[in-house]
Amino acid sequence: MSMSLKTAPRQGAATAPLSPPPRKPRAARRRLLRENLTAYGFLSAAVVIFALFSWWPIIRNVLLGFQRVNFATGNTWAGTANFEKLFNDPLFLTAWQNTGLFTLYALVLGFAVPFLTAVLLNEFRHARAYFRVLVYLPVMLPPVVVALMWKWFYDPGPGLFNEILRTLHLPTSAWLDSSSTSLISLVIVSTWANMGTTTLIYLAALQTIPGELYEAAELDGANVWQRLRHVTVPQTRFVLLVLLLLQIVATMQVFTEPYVMTGGGPEDSTVTVMFLVYRYAFVYNDFGTASALSLLLLIALGLFSALYLRVTRAAKE
Repeated sequence: MSMSLKTAPRQGAATAPLSPPPRKPRAARRRLLRENLTAYGFLSAAVVIFALFSWWPIIRNVLLGFQRVNFATGNTWAGTANFEKLFNDPLFLTAWQNTGLFTLYALVLGFAVPFLTAVLLNEFRHARAYFRVLVYLPVMLPPVVVALMWKWFYDPGPGLFNEILRTLHLPTSAWLDSSSTSLISLVIVSTWANMGTTTLIYLAALQTIPGELYEAAELDGANVWQRLRHVTVPQTRFVLLVLLLLQIVATMQVFTEPYVMTGGGPEDSTVTVMFLVYRYAFVYNDFGTASALSLLLLIALGLFSALYLRVTRAAKE
């Protein structure tokens, strides 16, 4: 019976290194190309949809601003005639003034009220979720429904607000029927309808502030106002700046409230830029001038946004 002995390798003998498996560069490149094409395919669908429904309307609007639109005979080049017509319209300056006042009032109410509401909600220890839903509820209502509801509130006859004033034996108000109160009445509606989202964003920013900062401020004897000024505002500065820009851009495009509630009146006191765009397009059937006015609004908002971002960036540095 024979035995086969396996001889162990001698110490010091060099062992041949294991060679890596042969690579397949062509197959790897094809697989990478296939994965990239798949990714670009999904991305291109989104880009095409975004270009079709966002970029192309902007380009089309710029072109229409320099054309005389006629659906029967076709468009003709008008040069700057549409802009000259705008500048000669007395409502042009009125619309910009009303829009500027609306934006200013909205900053006083719509910027401060949501922030203070968020600070108040952040202090609650019980039923916090319930109050969040209560604050956000107006955002879930359609804008037209909100406008119609508040139009009934403001009704000078059987409206809710005047009925409350009569019950308290206080003088009633004309609200939407007076040029002195119509614009601020619309600002109140816009603030109530849109403050829910802003409040929740502020509340999320407040909850990221470390509690140790407030504890240190309390140990130093800081009162509520001092804690708000020296702790809350600096810690939420970035969110405040971003939402300030977004609110200005949004309020400059106000349309639903004046269209549904006042129709631009009384005495053109609520005619805004977007409402004037609507008038030119769908009342006067002058789409060229409407496009020219919307182009001016786009330029104004773009310049303001660029200036605002530059100033805030310089302040950070």
